[in-house]
This record gives sequence, structure tokens and C-alpha cells, in this order.
Amino acid sequence: MTTPTQTRAFLIVMDSVGIGGAPDAARFFNGHVPDTGANTLAHIAQARPLHMPHLDALGLGAAVRLASGQDAPGLGAKPQGLWGAASEVSPGKDTPSGHWELSGVPVPWDWHYFPDTRPSFPADLTARIAQAAGTDGILGDEHASGTEVIARLGEEHVRTGWPICYTSADSVLQIAAHEEAFGLERLYQLCQDVAAMVHPMRVGRVIARPFLGADGQFSRTPNRRDYAISAPGQTILDAAQAAGRVTHAIGKIGDIFSHRGISHLHKGKSDADLADHLIRLADEAQPGSLTFANFVEFDSLYGHRRDIQGYANALEWFDTVAGQFIDRLRPGDLAIFTADHGNDPSWIGTDHTRERVPVLGWGMGPRAIGQVDFVDIAASLADHLGLAAVGPGKSFL
Repeated sequence: MTTPTQTRAFLIVMDSVGIGGAPDAARFFNGHVPDTGANTLAHIAQARPLHMPHLDALGLGAAVRLASGQDAPGLGAKPQGLWGAASEVSPGKDTPSGHWELSGVPVPWDWHYFPDTRPSFPADLTARIAQAAGTDGILGDEHASGTEVIARLGEEHVRTGWPICYTSADSVLQIAAHEEAFGLERLYQLCQDVAAMVHPMRVGRVIARPFLGADGQFSRTPNRRDYAISAPGQTILDAAQAAGRVTHAIGKIGDIFSHRGISHLHKGKSDADLADHLIRLADEAQPGSLTFANFVEFDSLYGHRRDIQGYANALEWFDTVAGQFIDRLRPGDLAIFTADHGNDPSWIGTDHTRERVPVLGWGMGPRAIGQVDFVDIAASLADHLGLAAVGPGKSFL
């Protein structure tokens, strides 16, 4: 028989893999169109049936039907794992809101968003950014796609040295700069300085977006770095570390949680690298440990770019990863697969979509948990690990 100090927990976030049905979707918009009816997984599967036998065996197809009443062609096996759907209450459909709430901390404020105008940023903030960069001004100052704005302004950036600053429908300020012409460490320092300016405004993140290339042939590098506001409460990571447990963060979890409550950070240049870390930690993670992983490319490479086929391929690839990972888990382990928001590649615009998310668990046998809240996931992980209660959620174990 295993004890809480011997059992391990794994929380794996499939970034943006929503399953529709959010009860408050009408309050969230892509441009002027509400997110009502958005359904990332179902709409991908309706465009091209999905083959995801490992996650479907846990209950993925059943979770889609529970969340939205829709079918996801290719999915629909009889669930053999713990399965349900979770709803978010935080007033945002962004990365920090979703991850913080999954960790037990709903966002207690309204985020600040920059208007979709030119300029987007207040003049005094623009001046302070330029001063921090040591330049006479900035480029961009608008809502923009990251790849498009680099293609459009990259040559002017290299010529002038001015950083490219832009935003989106999220509470975010992104700064793009050439790794060689501007300098990678200089970009990181600039983003850290700008984060100190905008976090008091309740802007959730400043993101460094380095790129390389010449003569108009620019491409972003894997050296992105996020500077996020620290979570305004005790997370499951904090609780585990305070109890003397080892915590592992895979991917951008470290940035999302401002590196708080994290014992070991595992980064990579791609989701394939992160998959190697996850599979390795299934073998190596310590008894009583918590591993928190984020796989971002569903969102960054396919959701925002409205690439249905690419998203479908990525989902099927990840299902093979999930199968290899599950095969290495031990008796007493709990692994939960979920998401932080939606990003329906069939939807209008390029922003996240407000959706419910799947909750799929290995280690508990067949168990339908129904409709739960994001915070219930943190409460359940704490329950499994024998930690004091975390956040306002209720354990579904």
C-alpha cells in the first residue's frame, strides 16, 4: 500500500485544447464575434476525424460530449479512466488565468488590456520603454500577429535598433528583437524592466520574442521568455514545496509561476523536447513529487495560426507521447491531462476562445466526475499527495 509521501502526481496541460460549452462564452470575443459555440477539439475532429486511442481510452470523447453536447469524430471509446470537464471562473481566457486557477488560485482582479488602436500603448509608457531600451522610440505599438509584425518591421528594427512592441486581445505586452543586432540578454533585461512598469497596471505578462535572419527573411527562435505577474495566492506548487516535496516544472510553467514553488525546471526548444522530459520523469520523479507540464505548440503553432490540419497532427502525435508516458507510471501515481483555455482553429480571428477543458485522469480506474471547476484539480492533487487543502476547490477523488 502506498502512502501520500510515496505517491506521485503529474499535471499535464495541453495548451488551448478546449472542448467547448463554456457557460459564459458569450462574454468573451474574437474581434466583435462572441466565443459562443467555439469548440477546439470537436471542430478539429469534424474537419478531420482524430485517432487518439490513449487519451480517448481515458475519456476524451466522452468529455467533449459532456462539455458541449457535440461529438468529436474518431473519439468515443468507453472511458477507462477518470474523466470529466472543467469550467473556469477567472475573468480571462489567457495562459496565467488558466494555469493559476488550475493550481488553486482564481484571478481576483480584472486584467488590463491595451486597446486595438494605433497607438495601443499610453504615450508615457512608450517613452519609458524607449528609455529602458536606450532608443529614441519603439516600433509597432499596435495589436499584431507576432510572425506578421516581425516580417513587416524586422528590417526597420535592425536598421534603427528600436524594439518592436505589440499586444493582442490578451493582457500582454510583447517585445520582439533580433538576437544578434539587438542582443538576446539585452532583450531579456528590457522585458524584465518593462514588466516592472506594467505589472502594477495588471498587465499579465511581458513576453520576449527574439528572432534571427536577414534581408526580410526573419524567423522567431525558441528563446522566448515570459515575465508574468506572480500568482496572488498559494498554488499547489507552493504547497508541495512547503511540505518538503520535490516539484518539477516542464516547459513554460516556470515562467507562468515566476519560478515560485519549483525545485527543478525542464526546458526545451520544442514540445518534442518537453515530451522527452515528461517520459523521463515518469521513470525518475521522486516519491511524493509533483510534476507540472505545459505543451504549448497546440496554441502557439496551430491555434493562433488557425491551422486545423497542423493542430490535428499535433494532437495525434501527443497521444502517442501520452501512451509512452502512461506505460511508465507506477501503482499509486495520479496523472491528470487537462487544458488552460481554448483556441479553436476554425474560429474567426486569432485569439484564444473561452471553452471548458477536459479532465482526464490515470490512476483512479473508471470514474465519471462530471462538471467540475478548474480549482477542483488543485484540490484533488493536494488530496492525492496528502497536502493541506489548496484554494477554494473540492477534491473529486
